[in-house]
Amino acid sequence: MNALTRLPDATVILDPEALEAYRRDESHVVGCAPLAVVKPQGPAALRELLRLAKGEGLTLVPRGAGTGKAGGCTPTPGSIVVDFSHWPGEIELSRADLCLRAPASAMLRDVKARALEAGLFYAPDPNSWDQCSFGGSLATSAGGVSACKYGMTRHWVLSVEALMEDGEIHRFGIPTVKNNSGPNMAQLLTGSEGIFGMITGATVKLIPTPQQHLTLLLPVKDWHELLDLPTALTDAGFLPNAFEFWDPAVLEDLRRHGPETARRMPGEALALLEFDDPHCMEEAFLERLLEVLGPVATDIQTATDERQREALWSVRRTTSSHLKERFPKKVSEDVVVPRSRIRDFFRVTEALKLPMVTYGHLGDGNLHANLLAAGETAPEELEAQLTSLFRTCLDLGGGLSGEHGIGLAKRQAFITMSDPYLIQSLRGIKQALDPQGVFNRGKVI
Repeated sequence: MNALTRLPDATVILDPEALEAYRRDESHVVGCAPLAVVKPQGPAALRELLRLAKGEGLTLVPRGAGTGKAGGCTPTPGSIVVDFSHWPGEIELSRADLCLRAPASAMLRDVKARALEAGLFYAPDPNSWDQCSFGGSLATSAGGVSACKYGMTRHWVLSVEALMEDGEIHRFGIPTVKNNSGPNMAQLLTGSEGIFGMITGATVKLIPTPQQHLTLLLPVKDWHELLDLPTALTDAGFLPNAFEFWDPAVLEDLRRHGPETARRMPGEALALLEFDDPHCMEEAFLERLLEVLGPVATDIQTATDERQREALWSVRRTTSSHLKERFPKKVSEDVVVPRSRIRDFFRVTEALKLPMVTYGHLGDGNLHANLLAAGETAPEELEAQLTSLFRTCLDLGGGLSGEHGIGLAKRQAFITMSDPYLIQSLRGIKQALDPQGVFNRGKVI
């Protein structure tokens, strides 16, 4: 590792105590200690680091802010963690092209804020939007509460800059929404979790900022009443920019142990809906919406000002950290099923008696299923529970991950449960782009 100390334009960490902090992200996965952590500050550092890794048979593990939930940035044996927090570059915005370019080191909150300053909107908003890096959100194609209307990060990516196996940083794509010049490498790299190359920056599209928000709190006595509402809304022509929910167990724990705002929340279970359509604050819009919601909306409450709106969203955004603090050994899965199969999902999982509590993105079928007792559950029993959960989602036409990715946490399940042709094809692409397995080896596939 002495060669690392001679890397140009880089900070190198070799101290074992300092390396310990890089063994994990926000998932339940704990990796091995990396051989080193490198914080590159220019292309020369990456070029030399790649040459060294190839020569020594090492793997480079890209890392943003460490807020991932699938173990994607946790070290495997023979790893050097590449921490992009010092990567150079500024956030640049073009109103004419309705796009924004930022380096991987930028914080997502700053990217979103820069767009808002110009009266524009960058929609991706994972729960960690105020803590995660832009690069990490690209590598995982982060989702968030607004994905039911605005899609995932990949739906906003126009071009990607990435270090590839030849040691050079290439730009794939152009800053325009129309670009049909062959297969899209930028899209291949977005969400690939660093297994094909390491993203150093990207250009993303922007749209005009929505001018109104209608935020509704919908308590119910029987929480199953919520399960048909996503399709009822879309059938009626409504598409909320967010439709979140808490099941009875999660809501009760928030009431007992959560913040003051949560302790006043009504209902056996609860949904949080938000619309940002033009004229959504007008009485006619709300009347038509209430007709669709029907008797479920008996006790609906409206956030009357921005302070109330932020208080409600604060409870939703802290739900994950609240449960993590209360149940530090829990396992949280971000499974997904089509909106039309949400009721079937809960019918099957309740019949299987899976010991889980759920909250999350009801509007797009991305359900955060938490096995709170995972730390006290025998490994083989926990594995059986997870297998049943994953198989249920796949049988209903869904997937193993709605937004967090595969990483290490779901790698084995992804390999064994996916179409073998898919795995074979992805490994073929990996071999073509990274024949020596330098980039994040042992993750995803």
